[in-house]
Order: sequence, then structure tokens, then C-alpha cells
Amino acid sequence: MSEGTGSRFEPIALSSESTVVAEFEADPAEAARYQSEAELEAELIRLLREQAYEYLPITSEADLVANLRTQLEALNRMTFTDAEWQRFFSEKIAGERDGIVEKTVRIQEDHVQLLKRDDGTSKNITLLDKTHVHNNRLQVINQYEVAGTAAGADGRAQRANRYDVTILVNGLPLVHVELKRRGVDIREAFNQISRYQRDSFWSGSGLFEYVQLFVVSNGTLTKYYSNTTRRQHLDEQGKAKRGRRTSSSFEFTSWWADATNKPITDLVGFTKTFFAKHSLLNVLTQYCVLTADRMLLVMRPYQIAATERILNRIETSTNLRQYGTTAAGGYVWHTTGSGKTLTSFKTAQLASRLGDVDKVLFVVDRKDLDYQTMREYDRFQRGAANSNTSTAVLKRQLEDPSARIIVTTIQKLSTFVAANKRHAIYDGHVVVIFDECHRSQFGDMHTAITRAFKRYHLFGFTGTPIFADNAGTGGNPTLRTTAQAFGDKLHTYTIVDAINDKNVLPFRIDYVNTVKVGAVVDKQVPAIDTEQALLDPDRVRQVAQYVLDHFDQKTKRNQTYALNDRRVAGFNAVFATASITAAKVYYNMFGRLQEGLPEAKRLKVALIYSYAANEAEDEAAAGLLGEEQFETHALDASSRDFLEDAIQDYNGIFGTSYDTSADQFQNYYKDLSLRMKNREVDLVIVVNMFLTGFDATTLNTLWVDKNLRAHGLIQAFSRTNRILNSVKTYGNIVSFRDLETQTNDAIALFGNRDAAGIVLLKPYAEYFTEYADKVAELRERFPLGVQIVGEQAQKEFIALFGALLRLRNILASFDDFTGNQILSDRDLQDYQSVYLDLYQSFRRTDTADRESINDDVVFEIELIKQVEINVDYILMLVEQHRAAKGDGQDKEIKATIDRAVDSSPSLRNKKDLIEEFVDRLSIGEDVAEEWRSYVAAKREQELQRIITEENLRPDETRAFVDGAFRDGQVRTTGTAVTRILPPVSRFAKGANHGVKKQTVIDRLTAFFDRFVDLS
Repeated sequence: MSEGTGSRFEPIALSSESTVVAEFEADPAEAARYQSEAELEAELIRLLREQAYEYLPITSEADLVANLRTQLEALNRMTFTDAEWQRFFSEKIAGERDGIVEKTVRIQEDHVQLLKRDDGTSKNITLLDKTHVHNNRLQVINQYEVAGTAAGADGRAQRANRYDVTILVNGLPLVHVELKRRGVDIREAFNQISRYQRDSFWSGSGLFEYVQLFVVSNGTLTKYYSNTTRRQHLDEQGKAKRGRRTSSSFEFTSWWADATNKPITDLVGFTKTFFAKHSLLNVLTQYCVLTADRMLLVMRPYQIAATERILNRIETSTNLRQYGTTAAGGYVWHTTGSGKTLTSFKTAQLASRLGDVDKVLFVVDRKDLDYQTMREYDRFQRGAANSNTSTAVLKRQLEDPSARIIVTTIQKLSTFVAANKRHAIYDGHVVVIFDECHRSQFGDMHTAITRAFKRYHLFGFTGTPIFADNAGTGGNPTLRTTAQAFGDKLHTYTIVDAINDKNVLPFRIDYVNTVKVGAVVDKQVPAIDTEQALLDPDRVRQVAQYVLDHFDQKTKRNQTYALNDRRVAGFNAVFATASITAAKVYYNMFGRLQEGLPEAKRLKVALIYSYAANEAEDEAAAGLLGEEQFETHALDASSRDFLEDAIQDYNGIFGTSYDTSADQFQNYYKDLSLRMKNREVDLVIVVNMFLTGFDATTLNTLWVDKNLRAHGLIQAFSRTNRILNSVKTYGNIVSFRDLETQTNDAIALFGNRDAAGIVLLKPYAEYFTEYADKVAELRERFPLGVQIVGEQAQKEFIALFGALLRLRNILASFDDFTGNQILSDRDLQDYQSVYLDLYQSFRRTDTADRESINDDVVFEIELIKQVEINVDYILMLVEQHRAAKGDGQDKEIKATIDRAVDSSPSLRNKKDLIEEFVDRLSIGEDVAEEWRSYVAAKREQELQRIITEENLRPDETRAFVDGAFRDGQVRTTGTAVTRILPPVSRFAKGANHGVKKQTVIDRLTAFFDRFVDLS
């Protein structure tokens, strides 16, 4: 039990049925029990049987279906007739048109299905009892074999798949475990599951498409993750979205842990905790979220632990009649970027279902957060949260019994309280959850709200709590810290935990002093001379020029990746200034320095600020950022006019029509934030906006020319470290003020005293030494021009070169690396050519033997693309080749072209086109124009061949292909593909509609990949 607000101890779980164990200590005696994969599997099954799982020696689908019938009959205390079962199974479980999406929805949202009985009556059949979880029966099967029924692209039958261990819940396979022996990378197991999803989970009755959770383990390391929907799955299997990471990417797998955030990685410990019956059933029934866009998210252990501690606090404090006090609430410290919105959503959802809770109020403290939070809530479940635009709407929702969860701002709630001295809601049982509990909640509004409501529980989520060390000295002395305002700290997940778990990225910080005046101390005191010195035109010019000179390097503009069905180059950035005056000066300077540049070379720079009241002394002491609202009318005339002009510049770039009026400025904010997320804007100059409560995964760099400390520093830095893909390896901070001491202090405060070494990247020298060693090893073991013989040697080369590519990716951000790459561009290209040859070889599925090794090699193809050769570069070489004809240099240039093409993932399948074009090019032709004509002719010729050979409908096929090039991908779902196929009866003798459709998709996808990005 916790000891109250002043306790030094965190409360522990009060129930033995907590999903996440309070603290786990491994038994050292377990260490020597098993080694081989077979022994690992046997040990897992033994442990599950000890935990009352029933073992079934099931080997066929008939047995699986028969067992499912038995289990559903037991759960529902009824007996199917044979006809009823056949009807129910075919219509409600194994629907012919149902895939992963439909089956996931059935488990998560429609777990009660209607059975039409033989006598005409209806009966509800429960697939999963979510109210009384222990009514569900758990069974385990292993080595279940699925015959290879699918034909590959070459027409040959696929080999059979044998699944390691599957857990049945009421007879349905809801959890699948794939094992590898100790010492083998668990990515092998992950890749194997990806292959099963592609090749066989859908086969037969498709029961394995019901799997909700996957577990991969090599005994030593164990991780879990949720399934993906069909759309995401097919998109990622297709080639149109290479490089995109979603929840089906390995980076989004999770460690299981105890409530102290200590990972439980060994399979024995994982089995005793995650696979404890109540824990597994709780995760399946309570702690998965099926989003509005049909993505299944499974919560991480720290999210579950926090949710359960809040629910437990509501129940225990209600029983003890403690509502209306801090003993009835508490706060959750989960670092910025760790998924607080998902945690708070699930908490609000489950709290709203508690028997005597009338309302759950989710309270945010800014209008932009209101907008963002609503969008996040809406993503999880449309309609679950009711937003409101006025206190009148809020009043109606508070009076509406069906409005269980309400999202509002603290300002609106405070206004409602002031205008309604007596209201029935004040006597209701209300749970109030604050999104970021660090600011206004400590003032008069907090007091007014807590005085009005009587039976309330107050909970706060924050990534940066106010402690005694960073609390101010002004205001109410009883409301200076987060604990004073909200009560006990219920759960903690610090920035150090998040970086260790790879749930957020580390930071890389550069401190840049462009001119001596940059060292002027910027104290939080009136110092007009200091401000003028820092805004000296010479200094501002040097700072802005430094940003422009280093922008491409810091935001990785030479690397591309997939984002929302299109390829984009690099990331975007925010420039944080100390004042509105500074923001205006910098905006002008960026405009001036870019004058005369071609439009394509200019950064798209936006500006946003609004009125913010002067920071109170206690807010400044806590490092809190001034809170900018949307009240542009409170700006002085000069500042508003300047902002109006900047918004007109924005309108000119994007064809919009925003201004500084109240409604239009909010719309401008929303549009700008969306364009930031879509990587359409390069740089946004801000004062405080976008430094808290704004998430854009495409943002990787923060340029800082303002004083930051404590809470504000961590909040601002954390805009940059959201995980996106393998190109984005850290959050980039470039500071033009000396913030090193403040940074170390903030990390110590919000992590621990040893955190600085974990949060920040290692020094350049450490990375470079490791890189130099790997280059030396590469040259010694795999010299260029010498064939790499043997599968083991090839795998070792892949691992070594992949590690080298990852190091180059990090080193490229350091200025010191320029000119010190060791490997010449030519040698790098040659090694890339070898690497890509192996990639093609290992990815071929010509034989079952070759396919079997696909699972244990990991290629860093995305990192090769950072230095990928494009068509423009090739055409430049072709121009040189044509000019050199006759003087003996053309052979050398032609060899350079071949080498460049071979080293490019996207040009290798176009090599014959490029070679033919080079050979046929005549003197005097415009290379670019001739290339376009040549590509157009070849594209038509090859498309006509596919139409003829596959007997496709010509007009429909051309429209389909045009749509693919317009959308950037070949659509493999829907009716569009079916419309281009030749007319044939699905039921004609010998017809195989599915195989024909897949063959056409494969050929058109190969055609698309060959000609995309060539025109």
C-alpha cells in the first residue's frame, strides 16, 4: 500500500491478478535447462502445462475444428447439432470472404455472434468471455502442419509450413509462438512468421488468421507484438511501400517487463509472467486496441501497469470513500513520446465501464492539444470521445448519460464551473484525467474545479513532472509540485527506460557558437542589452547561414523513404527562437539569404507564434515554456501584421487562404501541423508553439536559439525523437546557446544521475573507430574482385557490410566524417553491387532450400538507398559517354555507368534498358528528351506483351497501370484487378482464378517496379 502523498515509495499492485507482475526475479537455476530448439519447445510446453494449459496432440484441421466446436459448446453451455455447427462455422467463423481484418474485428469488437438454431430460434454464442476472463479455456498445440496449397510465382507448389507452438483460447488460435535455438537472431523467427502470414495462415478454413498476438524467442530473448490488418500486411509485402515501418515491423515488437520496467527477456520468465493465464487473457481482452483504421495495437507493459494502477486506485478509494482528495487520485510519469495518449485512452475507456462511474473527463490545457488529442482519440475509436467547441456543448454533454467520455480543455471546464455554481454533475461519480498535468492545474482553476466536484478522482499524465528541485517559489505553496496537486506517483517510465527499450530515439546534440556574441548569458531577467546583442544582425546572419549550410546534412535530405504512399527525401525541422521579435528577425533573414535561389533549392519556411502572457516566476523556475494561445488579437499591431504577411507567404506556397483572424488562425495551425507531419514544410520558426504537445514523426531536427531548461528543454527536445524508420536514427538538436549544463541537469532530473551517457549518442571518435575497424575487416576478409564462396561466408559478409552501413548512417551526421569515409565512393559502389547480388540470390524462391534461408539474413537495403544513384545521375554519365565517343574515354565512362547501376537497388532491374539506350544513342540528340521517348516506347511495348500473353482487357489494363503510376503503387485488392482479367467462369473445369489473378499481379508489379521513376 502507498503511504499517501508524501510517501517515498511507489504503490505496489494490490491484486495478485495484476496483468504486470510488481517485480520479477529470475530463478538462476533455470539457466542450464535447455539449449536446442526442440528442447526449448518442450520446455515451453512443460511450463504451460504446469500453468494449467491443456496440451492437445492436434495434427489436422479436422481435429482443430472439432476441438473448437467442443470448446465453444463448453463456454456457452450448449450443444450444436451438426447442421447448426456447419452453419455457424462457415458463416460466423470461417467466412469465405473474411480475412485478418474481419477476424480481428470479430475477436476485438464482435465476440458475441448470433446462431440461427434448427428450430428457428436465435442464440448468442460467445467466442471470448471478456467479462469473466477465467471462463475462457487455454490449450496448447505444437508442430501443427499446413500443407503447401499456394502456388508460387513460378507455378510450383510451396513447401509445407510447420508452426512451432500455438495457444488456443476456446479453441481459436489467438497466440502463436515461433522459436529459434539459443544464439540465433530472433529476427529469424519474426521473418518466419511474416512468411507464414503470406503463405499459409489463410489456407484451409483460415483459422490461423485469428492470431492476435505473436511471440518470438530464442530462449535468451523474447518479444511480443500484435498482428497486422490485411491492408497493412499486403501493402508491406508489396513493393510499393518499401521502407515503411508499421506495427508489423520488427522495431515495433515489445519486451515484456515487470512494473519496475525491468525487461523479462528469458523465455522461462516470460512464460511464467506473460503466459500466466490471467495476464494473457487480460492482454487479449482488455489491453489490445483496434484503431479506427483497423490496426491492432497491443499495449506495452508499462502502459498496462499504469492503467491498472489507476483503475485499482479508483476502486480502492471508492470503497474507502476517499473521493474528493488526493488519496483518490495520483499521477503517471511516462516520458514524452512513450505513448501516453494510448494509455490514457484505454484508462478512460476502462474507467468509463466501471459500474458506478458516471463520467470520465479527459482534460487538456491548450486548444492545439485539444485538437491533437481528439484526432488521437478518434484514431483509437471513432465516437469514443466527444469533443466540444463551447461551454454550452460541454454542459449538454455533462447532462447526457450516453456521453461517457468527454474531451475538453481546462479553460472550458473552468468557465463551466464559474457559470454553473450548482449542477447535478458535481454530485456525480467523476474520473478526471489530465493529459499534461504540469501547468494550469496548479493555479486557481485547479482549486475551483476541485471545490466544485465532490465525488471525483483526479489523475494526471506527464512526461516531465514538477518536483521539489524544479518547483517555483510563487503561488499556492500547497500546489507547487505534481504530487501536491494530484497525489501519489502511481507509475514511472522515464526517458532512460524509453531509450533503453528503443521506444524513442536518443538525442544527438551539437553546441554551435558562430560568433563571440553568441556566448552572451541569457538570464531570465530584464536585459534589453543582452537581447539586442543576441539579435545583432551579424550574429543572426551567421546563425541562419549555418542552418542553411547544414540543413540537408542534419535532416538527411540525401536519403529517401516511404511516407503515406509516396517517397520523400529526409526530414523536417523546427527553429526555436527566444521571442516574437527574434522570430520575425530570423524569418526575414532566411528569406533574404534564399533570395535568388531557384524555387526547387529554397527551403519552404513557415512562421507561427501567438500571444503569450509573461511567464510567472514559478513557471520560469520550473523551465515551463510560455503558453501561447490562439488569441492573435492580443498581439501588438506590428507583430500581428508581420504574422499576417508570413501567412500570406504560406498561402502563396500551398495555395491556401488563411489569415490571423480567430478561426482562420486555428485552421492555419492545423494545416501547418498536418503539412509538417506529411513532410511538405521544411522549417518552421516558432517561439513556443510546436515545442510541447506536437508530434510529427518526420521531424528530426530542432535548431535552438533560446534559453531552455528542465521541463521545457526535455519537452522541446522530445519533438525530434519519435521512431519512424531506419533512416531516422536519433533526434538532432543544434543549439546556438550554451545549454550543456541545462541539458545534463534536465536529463538527470527526468531520468537519473547516470542518464546523460545513455540518452546522448556516443562521441564521434567511438563510432569512427568502430567503423574503421569494420572497413579494415571488410577489406581483409572480403577483398573486391574475389568471389565470396559458401553460404556461411556470404551471411558473414551480409552481417558485416550491414553493420558498416548502419555506422555510416550515424557518422554521416558528424561534420568530422566529411572526407574521412575511408572507403572510396567507387569501392562502396562495388561492395554494394555484391551486397545487392546476394540480396537477390537470398530472396529468390526458386527452390525450397533457398527459400529456407530467407529467414536468417537481415539486409539493410534501406540504408543503401541513402547513397542510391538516380536516373538524373545516369543521364549525366550518358551525356559524358556520348561526348567522349572517339577519344577512348567512353569505355571507362561506360564501366562507371554499369558500376553505378549495379549498386542501385532501384536501377538494377532497369539495367538492360539503360544499356540498350547507351548503345543506341547517337551524336546530336538531346539525351533527356531521347530518354523520355525511349522509355515511353519500351513501356508500351512491354505492357502490350503482358496484355497479349495474359489475354488481358487492353483498355482496362492501361487504365489500371496509369492509376498505379499516378498513385505510386499497384493496387492488389479491390475489384480493379478483377476487371482487367480475361472473362472466365470461376467454376469452369480446370480454371484457377486465384492463380491467374496472382500471376497478373506479379507481372504488373514487376512491370511497375521496372518503369517507376524513369520518366
